[in-house]
Amino acid sequence: MVDTAPTRPATAPNYGGFIDEDWERLTFRVHRSALRDEDVFERERGRIFDRSWLYVGHESEIAKSGDWKVRRVGGRNLIFCRDLDGEVQLYFNTCPHRGTTICRAEDEGNARFFQCFYHAWTFNLKGELTGIPDPSAYPEADFRERYTLRRPAHHAELRGFHFVAYDPDAGSLADHLGAAADYILMMTEHSEKGIKMIPGTQEYSVRANWKMAVENALDGYHFSPTHATYVDWLHDTGFKVHNEGGRVESLGNGHAVLIQSGHGGRVGLKWEPRFGEAQREQSEASRARLVERLGEERGGLIAGTSRILFVFPNLLLFDIISLAVRQLEPLAAGLTEVNAWEMAPIGEPPETTQLRIRMLGAFIGPGGLATPDDIEAYEAVQRGLQNTAGDPRPGVDWNDISRGMAREKAGEYGRSVDESGIRSFWRHWAGTMAGSVS
Repeated sequence: MVDTAPTRPATAPNYGGFIDEDWERLTFRVHRSALRDEDVFERERGRIFDRSWLYVGHESEIAKSGDWKVRRVGGRNLIFCRDLDGEVQLYFNTCPHRGTTICRAEDEGNARFFQCFYHAWTFNLKGELTGIPDPSAYPEADFRERYTLRRPAHHAELRGFHFVAYDPDAGSLADHLGAAADYILMMTEHSEKGIKMIPGTQEYSVRANWKMAVENALDGYHFSPTHATYVDWLHDTGFKVHNEGGRVESLGNGHAVLIQSGHGGRVGLKWEPRFGEAQREQSEASRARLVERLGEERGGLIAGTSRILFVFPNLLLFDIISLAVRQLEPLAAGLTEVNAWEMAPIGEPPETTQLRIRMLGAFIGPGGLATPDDIEAYEAVQRGLQNTAGDPRPGVDWNDISRGMAREKAGEYGRSVDESGIRSFWRHWAGTMAGSVS
């Protein structure tokens, strides 16, 4: 794990009027227009989603040669596929001839070729133009080479997690991820063979701004009051929640991680009675192998704590009860599409995978005991934001995110119930929007 000691920000930069930060009074406020206004959303499109590295998918989703999926990422449709040589490819879902959408009727499948329905231009999985009706009508020289499927400016991956950047000047994925990369690697280390997606996607939309999902994921403060039903259920199973445990780490570039030690067990690694007696021996053996392979410090951290990682701007990785991925796709200032998947260590017993599905679904699935609470909170905030719109009085049309600033000022890590991770996200967001962050 890369240890990134917290540092107090320099004197407040130009945040474009969205943030009011006062280190003497220890207050941090965000103007509500950042969550509400469509013109802000349109600026986000150009300054964040058109320029940043964005999460696309995991290679295990396209496990076989010929597998493909259509994925909407940053407002653009992409074809995410594995070619017949086993290499992962990424293309715009657009015919280079006249711009027609190529994959239209389905979101996934297995094929040897892609064919545009409009004029029947055909492409292999390496993007090469292989078939044209009446080819004699076109020049021979390099015509097919010039009309391959178009690729985004950048495509890169980290241990099976694939990312895209549309801006040729986006820089490297490694530079973008920085310290967040190690937490992604930790997620893949549950098994010496790595991890894979469990088939199936949770798809839902939220009538709220995408940044509320980021705030919520880094906010341990809301857990007990918002998820009282889930907390009561944990208590009934004999588990006591310690809401004060853990910390928040700001990882730079807008990324942050919430680390908890008191919210529950780890399927396959840290046993709890609610997992059933049959899982006790398997969990103890898996943890022993993990520690033997990675050492007590790293193995103990993976097995003994839960982590929620936010990778700016559209990826949330949940390494909590089990392993899960959420991809955020903003559609409007007040509408966000969420795609979510569950993951499992490669090679684990089938009964443990089934337990993962049940346990995680009961918590952060769209029909679980936590996610519906969170969605109601997002949407209640979005509704509430409308009430103060345009009020010119100081402080009325602002959200407060000041909790734990004294610890941040002292150079300490924030507690999990502090809001330091949320502040680090907002600083990066506002700096990017104002053009002071490249």
